[in-house]
Formats: sequence, C-alpha cells, structure tokens
Amino acid sequence: MDRLSDKVAIVTGGGSGIGRATALLLADEGARVAVADLSAEAAQTVAGDITKAGGDAVPVTVDVSSSGDAAAMVDQTMDAFGALHILYNNAGVDSSGDVVDGDEDDWDRCLGVNAKGTFLCSKFAAPAIESSGGGAIINQGSVAALVGVPNFAAYCAAKGAVVSLTRSMAVDLASRRIRVNCICPGTVFTPLMEPMLAARGGGDLDKGLELTIAKYPVGRLGEPEDIARVALFLASDDAAFVTGSIYTADGGMTAQ
Repeated sequence: MDRLSDKVAIVTGGGSGIGRATALLLADEGARVAVADLSAEAAQTVAGDITKAGGDAVPVTVDVSSSGDAAAMVDQTMDAFGALHILYNNAGVDSSGDVVDGDEDDWDRCLGVNAKGTFLCSKFAAPAIESSGGGAIINQGSVAALVGVPNFAAYCAAKGAVVSLTRSMAVDLASRRIRVNCICPGTVFTPLMEPMLAARGGGDLDKGLELTIAKYPVGRLGEPEDIARVALFLASDDAAFVTGSIYTADGGMTAQ
C-alpha cells in the first residue's frame, strides 16, 4: 500500500525479532530504513534483506545506552537519507530476579538500555524529525509495565518508565509535530524471551511455553509480525490524531 512512501525510519534492535519484522514491514510500505542494532552483522543482514527485496536500507551499529552512539545513529541516518520521520525505540534487554535477589549490574543494564536508551535515541532523533516536517516516535513498552511479573523487577521498572516517558514526550513534542506512542506487547516468541520462558519451565523451554500460553485467551503467544503491524499503524498517517497512547498488544492477557 506504500503507506510510508517518502518516509525515513530508524528501527533500533532492528537485527532480530520484533525489530527485524518491523524494519521489513516499514520498508515494504515504502520507507527507507536505518536498521540499527548492537550487532553489526545482524543489522547488515536485515538491511541486505531489504535491499534485495527492492527497498532502501542502511545498517547502523549502535549501543542505545550510549549518548555518542545514539547521536551518531541519527547523524548516519540523516547522511544516508537526508531526513528522518519515524523512530521506533524497540531495542531492549531483559532481566532476572526480584528486588532481593536481583543483581545491581543487571538493574543498571536493564534500565540503561530500555529506559535510558529510549530517552537518548529520542533526544537526538526529535530535532531531526522536526526539521524533516514532523513524524512519529514509537516506544517499546511491555505488559510488564502494567502488571507484576515474578522475578522480573528491573524489567518491570524499566518498561514502566518507558510508559510514563511516552506520555511526557507526547505532551512536550506535540508542538514539534511529533506524535509519541507506546506499544506494550505480551509475550512474543523471540530470542530475547527464550531464557525467561525456559526459566519459567524450570529449565524446560517447552514446559515454559505451555505455562505461558495458558495465560493468553487467544491461545498462543505473539509473533513479531503482530507487533510490527501495530508499529506500522502508529508510524503512518492513519494514526495522525493518536499521541500519548499506550497500545496493549497482548492477546487479551491483561484483560483477565
């Protein structure tokens, strides 16, 4: 449908999982895409997949928790495409442990990537989006921001911060013609989730999957493409009057 014709997007964590699915979908809808990932190889692979399919993409290596990397990511995108309209703050890491057992380094890493990374990427992208005529920032939250998840304290805290930051950004950036929304996925079967699922099953991934699926009224976990389609909507003009919203894409998990 080319809903994003003439648009430029950055997708962080674009080398795998939800980020990969979203980068491919945005490109299929006409966007030129900067595929940003901590793994240079993963970013190059996805950018290559886009160009092979007839799209336009560049790989960017980035640690979103680094101010210098976040700024360079935006600069590289502007150098490659001359504009920026969409930022999808998808990059994230998980955590383990409650507030008693959790490790301080794990806490710092989880907050640094998930919360600080969202702040830093948005900080440098917002002026570029404004100078390009406005656009959209999409932040990646989680149902863990909305309900308590056992032994996931740092992740719950980090994603809760992203939800609150989204609302603040929506108010602050509206005058710059930038819409800001947040997606809160339920469990999506990606490499990031496999350790958590295995732990839930006492080391047995299949058992962990079974226990987790039981929490979802739709009878399955999410697929990366499920979340990518929500991101596409929020990035497009179909969502022109949507900002400051939290979209829960969780197969009904939090409705119970």
